[in-house]
Amino acid sequence: MEEQTIVNAVILGVVEGLTEFIPVSSTGHVLLLGHFLGFKSTGKTFEVLIQLGAILAILSVYFARLWKLAISLPSDPRSRHFVTGILLAFLPAAVIGVMAHGFIKEVLFESPALICSTLLIGGVILLWIDRLPLQPRYHDVTDYPLSLCIKIGFCQCLAMVPGVSRSGSSIAGALLLGADKRSAAEFSFFLAMPTMAGAFVYDLYKNRDVLSADDATIIAIGFVTSFIAGFFVVKKLLDFVSKHGFSVFAWWRIAVGLAGFAGLYFVG
Repeated sequence: MEEQTIVNAVILGVVEGLTEFIPVSSTGHVLLLGHFLGFKSTGKTFEVLIQLGAILAILSVYFARLWKLAISLPSDPRSRHFVTGILLAFLPAAVIGVMAHGFIKEVLFESPALICSTLLIGGVILLWIDRLPLQPRYHDVTDYPLSLCIKIGFCQCLAMVPGVSRSGSSIAGALLLGADKRSAAEFSFFLAMPTMAGAFVYDLYKNRDVLSADDATIIAIGFVTSFIAGFFVVKKLLDFVSKHGFSVFAWWRIAVGLAGFAGLYFVG
């Protein structure tokens, strides 16, 4: 295993953890940066499987709340309502992800120009949403109506296209549907758990026969660095978006999209 491959895995793992929960598209960043680094993974599994680190980052930060939620499920209707809402929101991505898995990995993941375009377009949309005079009606994720949860779940499906952003599409959808910024981001956190866990399990199953020991080592390195970076992002993000909104992420998307196009033009 080459030392440069290990270094690239560390870099990409950190980028995954830093960007998974903010609306800038972690997959888009990892694929685009991997393209310019010359990083190749078997079946594009690295880019999906290192998300397990980000999942564990959420679990570690929210462990106490998740444990309380789990033990209250049998007796608390509000807890059951919330869990049902998360599962309903997860279903559209689960169905479309399975049906379109081959097209997503073999076509969409292989198009850096598409990623740059969606980063730019998503940045402009996020700026527009952040400046709308929205009047939030929902402030607590445990009280989201089930119909709202399903609609957010369909919004999340836009992120099947790399560069759109799973968190960005779910947060933007929640904001337009009446949620406030903090609860929209928090719902996106909780929705990430079944969504990314499902993607991890299915992608691992699909590629189980082609992964080697070297692949497993590289994925493990990316997973660990993703977890460490993601842990700090989860702890700080909700307070940040409550105070500052999403415009800084929108401008970042635009900058990365433009830089990506410049790189493709001058480097290839």
